[in-house]
Amino acid sequence: MGFEPPQRLVRALGESYGDAAAADWLAQLPALTEEALSSTGQKLTVERVAAPGGRSSLVLLVTCSDGTPAALKLAPSGAAPELERAALAHWNGWGAVQVLADGPGALLLERLHPEVSLRSLPEAKALLEAAGTVRRLWVEPPTGHGFETVTERTARCTEPMRACAAADPSLEPLVSAALAAREELVAHSPELLLLHGNFRQSKVLAGERAPWLTVGPEPLVGERAYDLARLVRDRVEDLIASPGGPVTARRRIKKLADSLDVDRERLHGWTLFRAVESGTRALAVGRRQEGELTLEFAGWL
Repeated sequence: MGFEPPQRLVRALGESYGDAAAADWLAQLPALTEEALSSTGQKLTVERVAAPGGRSSLVLLVTCSDGTPAALKLAPSGAAPELERAALAHWNGWGAVQVLADGPGALLLERLHPEVSLRSLPEAKALLEAAGTVRRLWVEPPTGHGFETVTERTARCTEPMRACAAADPSLEPLVSAALAAREELVAHSPELLLLHGNFRQSKVLAGERAPWLTVGPEPLVGERAYDLARLVRDRVEDLIASPGGPVTARRRIKKLADSLDVDRERLHGWTLFRAVESGTRALAVGRRQEGELTLEFAGWL
């Protein structure tokens, strides 16, 4: 099957797994696609590749034999597709995309509108809809789940953050503040709920079954403040360009925390940690502009 994977995905896979491993998986894509198409239990017709697509998987827009539009998602094992499958199955369409069928390394999902995310709305409306969507996902995790905790996931980030600060001493105060915030936050976690893990406006797409549905979870269990922290810095480019950016950022924390009954200080701490972690990680893989913008945002906190 001939198709060209989006360049955004090619670059992101190289950053995540190394160029050799990424190239190996991409070379297997035609065979993996054929296997996925034949393993879902339905006859599927491929329409096109969803572009620009995401950073961790290939999404093919397909049509089922009964004419139902769907999306076939293929991801490398490093993206933990089995955990995404488990989370989506547990939500069972409540606030999230519905799983129609699955196969080895692939998910057949209901078709949403990939070109229409919450980022297409004015900021105030987008944040309101985002808050209403993410609150549906915060449920008790399934018994015997295999999801990692917020403490475990963030622990893996600490050494790369320290390494980035060692390479650029000007970052040391910011990294130290973020790590100190994390230590205080994980010392006592007030709740263990199923979280999306990477929730932001671009992960909420327009649908037919419901106005807005979440896609692309990187599920884990922990407190709601961690899940909400990524949303605070959405549209960071606009925030940085605005003279009132710092005030707007702090106002977002207050507004989101109050609207979802989340502790403001914990949301502030996780927003700081996640921004510094994302910024240093972007710098480490050469996405300098993204890294500098994110770290400037973090500095406001």
